[in-house]
Amino acid sequence: MHADNEGRFSVGPVSAAPGERASGFLEVPAGVDAATRIPITVFHGAKPGPVLALIAGTHGYEYAPILALAQLRRELDPAALSGTLILVQVANLPSFLGRTIYYSPVDGKNLNRVYPGKVDGTVSERIADLITREVIERADYVADLHCGDGNEALRPYVYWMKSGAAAIDEGSQQLALAFGLDHIVIDTDRPNDPNASVYTANTAITRGKPAITSETGRLGQTDPESVALALRGAWNLLRHLDMVAGEPVKAEPVVWIERYEVLRSPETGVFAAAVSAGHSVASGALLGTLHDLFGDPLAEIRAPFAGVVLYVVATPPVSKGEPLGMIGKIQSKP
Repeated sequence: MHADNEGRFSVGPVSAAPGERASGFLEVPAGVDAATRIPITVFHGAKPGPVLALIAGTHGYEYAPILALAQLRRELDPAALSGTLILVQVANLPSFLGRTIYYSPVDGKNLNRVYPGKVDGTVSERIADLITREVIERADYVADLHCGDGNEALRPYVYWMKSGAAAIDEGSQQLALAFGLDHIVIDTDRPNDPNASVYTANTAITRGKPAITSETGRLGQTDPESVALALRGAWNLLRHLDMVAGEPVKAEPVVWIERYEVLRSPETGVFAAAVSAGHSVASGALLGTLHDLFGDPLAEIRAPFAGVVLYVVATPPVSKGEPLGMIGKIQSKP
């Protein structure tokens, strides 16, 4: 039972009656560092149905899904909705306002690596704790909406995270297919401990809820095509779950990625990519070159196996250990 005795659905202080929409903030109190807040919207449908949470802005420089959820908020009529939709409009407000990739400007942590968070931790951990308790644990289904960060040239794809729990894996796979992108990455390497779930969507999965992570857009850009992909995916999920009328527009056929590897920089320096996102590469193909800050060569980055470039860093600065790109190996079916 998600609603209260009066039929209202509340997420923190944001409360909506059936057929209504309400927006407001989840307040993240000050702790070892400054307070922040999380803008959210609750659509409580006029008819019963599941609870879907759509989370944008886990990385604050990933703008396309943030803009897509703002547009969805304007377009969706709660009177025509079955069930409840929770929109986390910007999960990581310090990163969004600070225009930072990957890491919070306050505590230097990656919000998508600290779940389920800590109520007494640093600000990223407190954000994760609040989203875990107030959003993920209230939902039946979760989608964490990403795009290529400010340094990442990316081709669109969805992560299907397999946990080994058949019903959850089937539900997550159907969400991935319904989202409507033509590349789906099969991820079998996420933690199974709900107390150390690490990632946003994986926090839902370890709590028995189907979930996906989507990637739509590149280099933090706000081009209409990238925003439209994220928006279309959100509508597709609503249709798939019978929360609104219609059928999801699925991609046919789907390219399944059975294995992937994120390539990381061996040193701090200047990177020049030799490939673009979406390119097919052979094993050993040159992906890019790394130079030191004087321009002298440090390393050549090569493909560990034949596959497709899912993203590549397309801006020069890189720090040791940070991603340079991601290669996926294609299989014919899951």
